[in-house]
Amino acid sequence: MPKQKEGFKGQRLISISPEIILNSQNNPINKTLYVTKIGFFPAVKYHYNNKEKGVDYFIILYCTSGEGWCKIGEKSFTVSENQYVILPPKTPYSFGANSGNPWTIYWIHFRGTLASTFLNFPIIPIQILPESNSRLQDRIQLFEEIYANLELSYHSDHYSYATICLYHFLGSFKYVEQFRRIRNVDIVENGFSEKVIYFMRENVETNLTLGQLATHFNLSTSHFCARFQEETKLSPIKYFITLKIEKACQYIELSNLKISDIYPKLGFQDAAYFSRTFVKIMGISPTKYRLRERHS
Repeated sequence: MPKQKEGFKGQRLISISPEIILNSQNNPINKTLYVTKIGFFPAVKYHYNNKEKGVDYFIILYCTSGEGWCKIGEKSFTVSENQYVILPPKTPYSFGANSGNPWTIYWIHFRGTLASTFLNFPIIPIQILPESNSRLQDRIQLFEEIYANLELSYHSDHYSYATICLYHFLGSFKYVEQFRRIRNVDIVENGFSEKVIYFMRENVETNLTLGQLATHFNLSTSHFCARFQEETKLSPIKYFITLKIEKACQYIELSNLKISDIYPKLGFQDAAYFSRTFVKIMGISPTKYRLRERHS
């Protein structure tokens, strides 16, 4: 089976230079926790990494779709959608994507005097299931904020701000209940469709099926569809796809991501299908949409 460390379609990564890291150490904040490398790999078939002698940094792997595997010492385990694992330094490990259902992962290499406080024992994948207040998209937004500031890391203030965001990002895993409750959305009194839409937004970067949606709300497929359409006048899947295109518009307008990087993030496996869907909903191609919005 082919194996590949890096160089995947749609991948993004930033490796911070030793000079920037050294200069940042004048700020006490950056001594406690700091990024050395960060990246995003979408559906990376054949992804593989092997560190027989371990490394001198921690690494968090956050899987948002698909599946991979990880081996630490003699222990092996699967890493699936909505799971994360933090690997310690000075420990032999290897990991890679499931070739049949390759994972999409957000990952960060980090060091610092307080880095070990975010490590969980035993070192196994931990699941964060989507719920009404799970804030999955807020967590991804934190990652994007770290990434955007590291693109400007030659400026020490951006690097220091990325460190502060890293505390928040790692804290969202370590203190998941507190992360959820602090922004708890009171949807108890909301209508059925509002609860469904909130759940869809939390999962906008996955491929929820109609059956999965109905099961989550403890309804049969037919009853689920009837209730949702009664309130929204749209089918659940059509609404979900519309939310995906809405999210695509945000990425197109607010980031420098290439179109080829955006559609895999939203669960589209085919560029042509994504483009047709975008045109159908927005009336214009993704490329022309970017040109129009940047010149309006």
